[in-house]
Amino acid sequence: MFGHRYTPRGVSYLLHRLGWSPQVPVHRAAERDEQAVESWRTEQWSRVRGRPSSWARG
Repeated sequence: MFGHRYTPRGVSYLLHRLGWSPQVPVHRAAERDEQAVESWRTEQWSRVRGRPSSWARG
């Protein structure tokens, strides 16, 4: 339109300088059960993740 060509990377740099960032939509399953997810996080996640060792830097 204006007689200039940019590579995809050049467009990325230009948009970043203008304050734009890539937007990634959040995809969630329609069948997602929020109550089940929250209960799993509270009951199971700490056990799965484990605790850091006492000698580890924190």
